[in-house]
Amino acid sequence: MPQFTAITPDALAELVADRATSLPGHAVIAIDGADAADPVTFARTVADLLRAGGRPAEVVALHDFVRPASVRLEYDRTGEYTYRTAWFDYAALNREVLQSLRQHGRWLPALWNEHTDRSARARIHTAAPSTVLLVAGPMLLGRNLDFDLTITLQMSEPALRRHTDPEAAFTIEALREHRTEDPDILVAWDHPDRPAVRDSTRQVPHRDR
Repeated sequence: MPQFTAITPDALAELVADRATSLPGHAVIAIDGADAADPVTFARTVADLLRAGGRPAEVVALHDFVRPASVRLEYDRTGEYTYRTAWFDYAALNREVLQSLRQHGRWLPALWNEHTDRSARARIHTAAPSTVLLVAGPMLLGRNLDFDLTITLQMSEPALRRHTDPEAAFTIEALREHRTEDPDILVAWDHPDRPAVRDSTRQVPHRDR
């Protein structure tokens, strides 16, 4: 089994961008991580690198595919089971992003505005050739979503408790209970300024400490 290897944040982003660049045609990449891990920011860093290298890339935030409050909060507001099973519309994400990109060359950047609890009224985007979409958010794996590359920013329970907003503390148990799958690239992310990586298919050089 591949072992964790220390890596700099910049080198990690370059590693993911390099793997993404090797994917043919349109591609969808999962940047899986709790809100405390801030996967959207990491996804944007990778997207910037891809665009700088000439590969079209955009970021889709899972929080733009939440279900309406009347659905996700129907039974309770702070239940871990509700957060795992009713909070996010993974089916819509699959239909409007993954499948739409591959089958029709277009994709919807957002479905629902979580803050206003209204339709995002986003326009469908036509994808440039060989577009890479980086989908970022919690509990993306284990949902039967056909990603071309999967990255998990993994945080231990103590790190989650330190970095999760107290009002969202109920999500920690949901993250622990969610049954996931092994990602292509697993990142130890308790300390984002000094991560470590386990790459299933390729080793990365050790970082000088």
